[in-house]
Order: sequence, then C-alpha cells, then structure tokens
Amino acid sequence: MVSETWYYDFVEDRTRDGRRFRMLNVVDEFTRECLAIRVGRQLRAADVIDVLSDLFILRGVPGHVRSDNGPEFAATAVKGWISGVGVRTAFIEPGSLWENGYVESFNGKLRDELLNAEVFNTLAEAKVLIEAWRRHYNTVRPHSSLHYRPPAPEVLLPSPLPSPAGHPPTSSGQAAAMLH
Repeated sequence: MVSETWYYDFVEDRTRDGRRFRMLNVVDEFTRECLAIRVGRQLRAADVIDVLSDLFILRGVPGHVRSDNGPEFAATAVKGWISGVGVRTAFIEPGSLWENGYVESFNGKLRDELLNAEVFNTLAEAKVLIEAWRRHYNTVRPHSSLHYRPPAPEVLLPSPLPSPAGHPPTSSGQAAAMLH
C-alpha cells in the first residue's frame, strides 16, 4: 500500500571544517518511516526530482507530497515533474510549520539524536553516519506515535516453531522471521 502523503524538507549542518551541507528528508505520513535522506553540499531542484523519482519507482506514487515553499520545492521544474507523474503538491503556508508536522518532528529528532551529538569530519562520513541513523530510526528506534514500535522493523515478533511429537512449544523453540 502506498501512503497518501509524503512530506519532505531540508535540514542543514556543517562538517568540522565549517563547510555547510544539506539534507533532503522524505517522510511517509502514514508509516512515519523516513524514506530517504539525501546529503550534499548543495541540493537543488534536480536533486529533489532525483530522490522522488527513485522513491516513486521503489515505493509507488503517493497521492500528495507536502513541503514548504522553499525555492527547491516551488521550482517550476519540480512542480512540473510532480504533476506530470500524477501526484498533487500540497505546499504549506509560510511560517506554518505545524502544517508539515511529521517531517518537522522527524527533523527535530534527527537534530537531537544525531546532528547535535556528532561532529562530521568529512561529507562522506556524514553520509555514512546519517544513513546508519536513518536505518536505526526506521527499524529499531521505538516511536511513541506507533505504540513504541519502529515504523519498518527488520524482524517480526517471535512465533512458535512446530513442536516435535505434539509437545507444546517452549520459549527456546521460538524464532524470528527476517523481512529483509
């Protein structure tokens, strides 16, 4: 099932040498999963299209994508491409961050849990650590809005294995099935 709405936004940080880099974050409203984080020194409209096109191929096309009115999102090329694939845009009003609440909440967690705690020596190091954090956020980290479960766990809850000779299964006879 493809979610009805995806949210996307930019976050900025710096490497140890003081050079700025940006992250394009894409979050699924329904699952709360972070679908992608693109990291680069400069991210433009073409980068937004590139990330979204990859996600549309992998995940299907959502009904809406929501963003602020930043130049990368309001660019004619981005709006034209999004509408060309049959997705509707939902821009938030300037200064109304609550209209983009899921991605703003995600951005705050990214900042609190990783960016404020880490000094990135290089852009390559930032890419690796940010992707590792994104995977942890999706597959391990509990989310209060999801009853303290991760949005895309890699492991299902244990289930009993068939017991030999009709004996009831024991806790040591349980296994977890891998999804990925």
